[in-house]
Amino acid sequence: MAMNTPIIDFHIHITTADEYTDWFLKWLRAYAGEEALADLRQILSSPQALLEYLDEQGIDYAVALAETNPLITGTCPNDRVAEFCGTSERLIPFADINPFVTADLVSELQRCVSDLGCRGLKLYPTYQHFYVNDRRLYPLYAEAQRLGVPIMVHTGSSVFRGARLKYGDPLFLDDVVVDFPELTIIMAHSGRGFWYDTAFFLAKLHANLYMEISGLPPRKLPTYFPNLERNADKIIFGSDWPALTDIKGNISAIRRLPLREDTKAKILGGTAARVLGLTAK
Repeated sequence: MAMNTPIIDFHIHITTADEYTDWFLKWLRAYAGEEALADLRQILSSPQALLEYLDEQGIDYAVALAETNPLITGTCPNDRVAEFCGTSERLIPFADINPFVTADLVSELQRCVSDLGCRGLKLYPTYQHFYVNDRRLYPLYAEAQRLGVPIMVHTGSSVFRGARLKYGDPLFLDDVVVDFPELTIIMAHSGRGFWYDTAFFLAKLHANLYMEISGLPPRKLPTYFPNLERNADKIIFGSDWPALTDIKGNISAIRRLPLREDTKAKILGGTAARVLGLTAK
């Protein structure tokens, strides 16, 4: 892995403080402090402010997620997030399509990719309460496969109000990757809590299925995944900002892990760059 491999955060939220519900803002204050909310407002005040923050944290590219789930109110933010990211190639917008809100899943994906410039899609089954192998989603998967855009899927636990953990089992993705073998899927949080072994096994088994480690303490990775280096090419770094504010600290912690240097480079950006079709800086 080349020394100039970019550092990529595959999981930041571009949801503004005004879009979050009161109870989530209360949680954020308790979890990260009042300053976290002030920082959220300042960092998302403009694309330039976000880029400056990413520079401070040592991030070259960031996947910026839109979201329509029980955490937020209002309309789908795909348009706003795509516009926000349109000023810099370093900000890579991923759309959100809620199957209970959007009538024509295929048309919305086409619009997000072709008109808005979104580079991928994130699904939130734990919050939106659907199983990812539900056949009504199959036209969406078929179109994503045709367009060549990756899909990130929330897997594992959540402490947020309204989450139903049964929908977060990564095993349901086995049907999807078998039926759509050319579709790239990223398991956000790598089955956090209940299903680390399942996520690891599935990523090892399926060529286009990846693990993303946002929400997992880096020092715990060797415990959660004792054979981590057997999946060195399938693990992707993410922060889950603004839930995590010290991205730089997590990067440093990964660099201190007793892993090969090429493995750490792949986790911190090499594999994500391949998935996103980016070239090394």
